[in-house]
Amino acid sequence: MGFVVWGSVCAGRVPYAARMDAHARLHLLDTLLGAIESGDVERVRACYSPDARIWHNFDDIEQTVDENLRTLSWMCNVLDERSYDVVRRDPVDGGVLQMHVLRGVVKATGEAFAMPAALVATMADGMVTRIDEYLDPAAASSLSARG
Repeated sequence: MGFVVWGSVCAGRVPYAARMDAHARLHLLDTLLGAIESGDVERVRACYSPDARIWHNFDDIEQTVDENLRTLSWMCNVLDERSYDVVRRDPVDGGVLQMHVLRGVVKATGEAFAMPAALVATMADGMVTRIDEYLDPAAASSLSARG
């Protein structure tokens, strides 16, 4: 049986076993995505294990936490009203699989932006240890071109 996390998710002070139950994993992902939606990059950092890696299908490169936070900071600077429309979310062993559409408004143009994506988040000790993210690089590039 796993352990439920209450109140200490993303605080970096989680004194319990590595195994998290499904509820705790879903709550952690909600916390992470909520921090991205609100543009709170430091709260995103607090959700990540210090040695977490973030991989994207389009370049096959694993980002460090700092590299990923630079990307997220850039995104927050070019995209307003960020939201994740969850299409599917399933707890899996050690993490969560999610399909979603990232939506927002491009600050420079006022245009609506939508990018379907999927991710597998791996978690332990109340923190995200890895994200494997799958998205269409054309959609991501269009944000660069418009932002």
